[in-house]
Amino acid sequence: MTARPEIATFEDVYRAEYPRLLRRLTRRVGPDDARDFAQEAFARFHHSGKLPVLNQPGAYLNRIARNMLIDRARRRKKQDRPIFFPFEEDRDAVSRAEQTWRIEAIDLLRLYRQAVRAMPPKTRRVFVMHRIHRLTYKEIAERVGISAATVEYHMMRALTLCRAAVAVQW
Repeated sequence: MTARPEIATFEDVYRAEYPRLLRRLTRRVGPDDARDFAQEAFARFHHSGKLPVLNQPGAYLNRIARNMLIDRARRRKKQDRPIFFPFEEDRDAVSRAEQTWRIEAIDLLRLYRQAVRAMPPKTRRVFVMHRIHRLTYKEIAERVGISAATVEYHMMRALTLCRAAVAVQW
């Protein structure tokens, strides 16, 4: 067993271990919190009173810092949990979510229909054949007498027009 190099005081440990601990904590928690964590670790180390009996005070200090990081992660995990409130049967909700969803779906469908009606005839025809009749680009190209690339062009144009119509209203 190797003999421990004599470290006479807490200040000697601080000077020897602080830069190393700060680098390690900076990688883990960032530069803003690293200094606070390092100071807290040294405070806990100092209050433990174990300096005279430790062979490796740096390892003990690292263990303190590691435990602090674990505690921090546990606290954050608890804070991220959802909060549940008891359901009170005698109170009615202001509006049911289903009604809101149904109204929004009807409005969205109205916007899409308006956008489809406003499309150029060939673009509308390609869009309807693909989205309503579920034909592939190849099948549409054969029926309309255009190339698959042109079908793709009309579909892209139709989708752009639909997006634009919805973006203006919503």
